[in-house]
Amino acid sequence: MKAAVLYKANTGLEVVDVEQQGPKAGEARVKVKAAGVCHSDWHIMNGDWPLPLPMVLGHEAAGIVEDVAPGVTNVKPGDHVIFSFRPHCGRCLYCSIGRTILCDGHNDTPRWVMFDGTHRLKRHGDEIKQMARIGTFAEQVVCPAEQLVPIKKEMPWPQAALLGCCVPTGVGAVTRCAEVEPGASVMVVGCGGVGLNVVQGARLAGAGAIVAVDLLDNKLEFAKKFGATHTVNASSTNAVEFVRGLTGGRGVDYAFDAIGGEATTLQILDAVRPGGTAVIVGMAAMNVRAPITPYTMALQEKCIKGTMYGSVRPNLDFPWLVDQYLAGNLKVDELVSRTYKLEEINEGFSALRGGQVARGVVVF
Repeated sequence: MKAAVLYKANTGLEVVDVEQQGPKAGEARVKVKAAGVCHSDWHIMNGDWPLPLPMVLGHEAAGIVEDVAPGVTNVKPGDHVIFSFRPHCGRCLYCSIGRTILCDGHNDTPRWVMFDGTHRLKRHGDEIKQMARIGTFAEQVVCPAEQLVPIKKEMPWPQAALLGCCVPTGVGAVTRCAEVEPGASVMVVGCGGVGLNVVQGARLAGAGAIVAVDLLDNKLEFAKKFGATHTVNASSTNAVEFVRGLTGGRGVDYAFDAIGGEATTLQILDAVRPGGTAVIVGMAAMNVRAPITPYTMALQEKCIKGTMYGSVRPNLDFPWLVDQYLAGNLKVDELVSRTYKLEEINEGFSALRGGQVARGVVVF
């Protein structure tokens, strides 16, 4: 089968033929139907997250289960599924308390090999790793079945793929992590795929003022469609001063950094009112640091939180998001700016870096 493999940082993906071993106990094979082009993949491609290579990237995807190995009970052949890039062992502390995104039941093996420590992909005899144990930029994926969530078959494939990362990450940051209440004021920094879903998560939560911040006017126009009540182009307007002017000088109740970086982290902390909450959603490079002022944090009782994957519970939240889309409450069609063939995947990342798309999707 064909897969897009990263052999060296900053060299692009190579679409090549690879050999795939069938599923072992507790695993399933899925025919991939669509996979999103995400910034997290780009962090590996450009060396921000130095991981061992070669590796098949891709983690935001959906497909059809083709076959399952012994011990699999949550999916069966023919099921339509969304991939979860986090495991769910069901036994560890975090799974037991409903924080499944933090599951540490499989920490004895790296996150790019199967739970038994072995690989399922080879090329010319060399083993190839899979991002998040799935590696969905491939025609087929063999992975742990616990990372598959069955969904209704009415869900179209490109939209289903985006429910595997950018939609739950953004919506969940608002509804699961911050628990924004109706009428609250919200600022969202960064209006890419994740940021747009923070915006619509705020809309779903019934927030009052929803201020979207970006450097590109085309992204701010996207944000208006997803529920932003105000937009700020930070290249010409001070976003913190804008939200203070909007809130009687106090600052917003909640601010979300959907980019991830020193400047944006400090910006959302500055933008929230005393007693407000700043949430880091975007994943920064591993070496980024942001110097906060403990005195101000204590004096003004500000809270800063991080969220991984929107703090969602995939087995519960993915089907709920599907229902919200099918009911017309969740905008996902508007996220799919462009579609690509697998052979065009590097074009997708070029468009992502240039800010030309809300989300690009590889359709198989």
